[in-house]
Amino acid sequence: MPGPGLDLDLPPLVDQHCHGVLRGDLSAAEFASYLTESDRPAAAGTTFFDTQTGFAVRRWCPPLLGLAPHCAPGAYLARRRELGAAEVRRLLLGGTGIGTYLVDTGLPGDLTGAHGTAEAGGGTGYEIVRLETLAERVAAGVRAVGEEAADASAEVFAAGLADAVRDAARAAVGFKSVAAYRHGLALAPEPPAEGEVVAAARAWLATGVHRLTDPVLLRHLLWLAAGTGRPLQLHTGFGDPDLRLHHADPALLTDFAHATAGTGTDLVLLHCYPYHRQAAYLAHAFPHVYADIGLTLAHTGPRATAVLAEFLELAPFGKLLFSTDAYGLPELYTVGSAAFRTALAEVLTGWVRTGAWSAADAERVAGLVAAGNARRVYGLCGSRPPRGTAS
Repeated sequence: MPGPGLDLDLPPLVDQHCHGVLRGDLSAAEFASYLTESDRPAAAGTTFFDTQTGFAVRRWCPPLLGLAPHCAPGAYLARRRELGAAEVRRLLLGGTGIGTYLVDTGLPGDLTGAHGTAEAGGGTGYEIVRLETLAERVAAGVRAVGEEAADASAEVFAAGLADAVRDAARAAVGFKSVAAYRHGLALAPEPPAEGEVVAAARAWLATGVHRLTDPVLLRHLLWLAAGTGRPLQLHTGFGDPDLRLHHADPALLTDFAHATAGTGTDLVLLHCYPYHRQAAYLAHAFPHVYADIGLTLAHTGPRATAVLAEFLELAPFGKLLFSTDAYGLPELYTVGSAAFRTALAEVLTGWVRTGAWSAADAERVAGLVAAGNARRVYGLCGSRPPRGTAS
């Protein structure tokens, strides 16, 4: 008979990609809407509790709030209301084992920032700056000033954007791009010329449209970030219906990986599913490319074990990073960390039982994926400490 599973002694987790938590209480419908990547209603007569994420919430979160696992959604939400948002946040985040939170602060809403999120969980928080949000903020400032000459406005924007990225790099530990949403990942790999940037900025500013979708400016943002030496997170794989999934295949970044190989900036491919094997290949082929396993595990439930094993088929073990990609609900931090711990233990236990791995090697690799790789990539230890935190 097979022996017992590994009892992995993991260090405090580094959640290398997450978002803030809503501060207020939620209705049942509002709560359920955060259990999916869809921005559309559930099928008639159903709710998003009937998903792998919904089942995982009912498995892992009730015990932290004093309820039995798998309790009915109504009972869970009633207990949540009884405790209040702040106490629920403290109990759920405090039970994740996460010690460090790298928070993408680019989403709107009444969300906790990097410091507030980490404080609720008893950890440390750092900011990840979303490039497109930063560019839209700079553009709004230029438009508000109302430069008379279009050329002057475009040049002011280009200069202001370069300054904003440079300034952000002084405090943030990394950048993130959602170019996959705004255009797709099939962007020309080389940096655009200065004249191209000014012309594209002129055209965009003239439209008055807030949302940045111009491929030249998106490329320019990526290269500005690459010039700082800070890690650059890139959305790949699935997301909400604003995304065209086939435009988010990480394999489309192959030429960009070649082009950025000498910049000193690491690329971190987020989410990846269902293209996680392509992401693992890029991490295998390029020393500066890493793959994030977070959102994938949280949404695949008991199948997370198989998906994690597929990541580990080809990606070097020093190239995979843990995250939750939690957004809005503290429950998603609980689910993400539990799915990771469970899947990792099951995968590695199987390999140790067959004799393919030693228990010592399994323990060492588990520590790398849980925290060590992220601490190295983001300079959270060693010779390049982070230069600031955000609240």
